[in-house]
Amino acid sequence: MVEEGAPLTGAATIGRWLEHPDGGPVLREMLAASGFDESALAPVRNVPLQQLVELSQGALSQEVVDDLVRRVNGGVLPEQAGDEAGWRERIVEGRFAGRVVVVTGAASGIGRATASRVVREGGRVVAVDLAADKLDELVAEFDDTRVVAVPADITSDEDVARVVAAAGDRIDGLANVAGITDDFSPVHEVSDAVWQRVFDVNVHGLFRLTRAVVPTMLAAGSGAIVNIASEAALRGSAAGAAYTASKHAVVGLTRSAAFMYGPSGIRVNAVAPGGVATGMSPGEMSAFGRQRTGDFLALIPPIATAPQVAASITFLLSDDGVNVSGAVLPSDGGWSVQ
Repeated sequence: MVEEGAPLTGAATIGRWLEHPDGGPVLREMLAASGFDESALAPVRNVPLQQLVELSQGALSQEVVDDLVRRVNGGVLPEQAGDEAGWRERIVEGRFAGRVVVVTGAASGIGRATASRVVREGGRVVAVDLAADKLDELVAEFDDTRVVAVPADITSDEDVARVVAAAGDRIDGLANVAGITDDFSPVHEVSDAVWQRVFDVNVHGLFRLTRAVVPTMLAAGSGAIVNIASEAALRGSAAGAAYTASKHAVVGLTRSAAFMYGPSGIRVNAVAPGGVATGMSPGEMSAFGRQRTGDFLALIPPIATAPQVAASITFLLSDDGVNVSGAVLPSDGGWSVQ
């Protein structure tokens, strides 16, 4: 609950801004000046206003957000205090104490949020991503005893070997978060290049790293693996042919591994996010695919933030998920039941 009289800041959700007697008018005025109305913000109602700076990829500047906040606070820019309008990340002290967790895609988005939460809950993270500079930022946020940065391409066997070596003789968890989207091409349009690249990252890379990590878990008699699937793993109307097929393959790998390694103390699950505020864009999209999926994508519930999806991932990585294996957990705001 938001305290009565609490200042409206960039940490408040867009939904709260629109409902606020002062925030609603100034936000609608900004939208109108750009030729939009508030319906354009429907998918991001649950997202903090501040996060639009990153999501818009420069279209909305920090200066504009700060100006909006000042306008509803008498010219003052009050201090932000987290998500003021609802869900707050609640750290469980020591939940990953003594644990080593490998997280791919750790430089940004869901991967970074997952790595950050594991560290703040006492774990040590082997953070894997192609973006070395962004990994350095993650290390700087904590320290190199808590986060080991491994710039790596998970489609490379040599790089996968470096990841396992960096983890050492203990790997308690693996979060296969790294992934790429497609261009919404249907089967008759999808190119060999798009098909190959999507499968290389989303399936082959995930498979190679999992294959390399499992022997350490088998030797320990325990471990938890969480693969990031997608709403596209649950339906055919959420993406193009390549991405949809790749995420269905992730679910197949998850279920097979859960069956094979269950008696060995290794739990394997998947999280299927819906819309997530990460700023990841498919770029130029197939007109055919976009036209066909457009009406269905308009039904997406308000999108989640990366820390909200990380909460689902870390639940399954931790002992809180002790009795869960082989599950595909939709973390999609209820999209999968529509």
